[in-house]
Amino acid sequence: MADIAKRHQQNPLLSPKDLLPSNKNMIIECLLNPGVFEFNGKIGVLVRVAERTIQKEGIVSVPIYNNVGKVEILDFNLNDSKLNASDARVINYDGIDYLTTISHLRLLFSTDGVNFIESEEYPAIFGEGEYESFGIEDCRVSLIDNKYYLTYTMVSPNGVGVGLRTTKDWKSFEKSGMIFSPHNKDCAIFEEKINGMFYALHRPSSPELGGNYIWLAQSPDGVHWGNHKCIAKTREGKFDSKRLGAGASPIKTEKGWLEIYHGATAKHRYCLGALLLDLNDPSKVIARSEEPIMEPIADYEQTGFFGNVVFTNGHYVKGDTITMYYGASDEFVCSASFSIKEILKTLKQ
Repeated sequence: MADIAKRHQQNPLLSPKDLLPSNKNMIIECLLNPGVFEFNGKIGVLVRVAERTIQKEGIVSVPIYNNVGKVEILDFNLNDSKLNASDARVINYDGIDYLTTISHLRLLFSTDGVNFIESEEYPAIFGEGEYESFGIEDCRVSLIDNKYYLTYTMVSPNGVGVGLRTTKDWKSFEKSGMIFSPHNKDCAIFEEKINGMFYALHRPSSPELGGNYIWLAQSPDGVHWGNHKCIAKTREGKFDSKRLGAGASPIKTEKGWLEIYHGATAKHRYCLGALLLDLNDPSKVIARSEEPIMEPIADYEQTGFFGNVVFTNGHYVKGDTITMYYGASDEFVCSASFSIKEILKTLKQ
């Protein structure tokens, strides 16, 4: 086993019971995959909160977000012939799919990186409009020229794409809409321009031809993207045999851009690996993990809402140490640390 993560002894740091639902009609099902940033001397996490509606007898209730980010609850009679409720995660009514849970993003801050507090000063971020009606998920945060770039998954009946919002104060946000169209997710923007251009990792999906691979894109302004290149594919028989996707923004090292990514098997076991990309041309992969640097081996990583999962899209770096925040079993928020030098030693050219 190649797991080199040093898990925090207080894990899980956050559980569903630690936060209040967004309104009286909702129940928090799980906490997932926080984006991470530093702001005003504190560590901030942007936690994905997945909620479901309180159910009534004989009725299936599902939540959606309206155009102003408020939850609306749709009720369907279980006896209605137009309803297919055989899947606990997705129901279908009259040919239209609806998720049984819906996600938004919650801001929490910490002075020690362990104990996080939610403040009314920084409101939660909800889905808004047609392309976020089923929620927003798994936000990555990149700081570029004193502006925070939030890339997140937009979910709606139209599919799954990547949205962008920017902020400088975490109170007001500029919305740029969908920057990568469906089906796409796992977008992480580099925190430094290369030769005057923005770069981002993203994960389009192509189940009929190709697969769930990591791609690289570039942009003159951080909004309009092109020159797409596929840089990492699934590998038969390994921890990333079925799908893989970027974690947080790549970390600049002397050896290259270090990217921690998630990989999964057909049995939905999620582990973490690493890529090393060329500093001047990040489409060139210098080295890659042959084995995972982190696996779901702790109890809270093996059992939960969806077991055998470690998934990250947030960290901060001090010297050689990466402090990573991750989702465990799609239910808890946890923390672990890595040595950059130690990760680099595990990679194969």
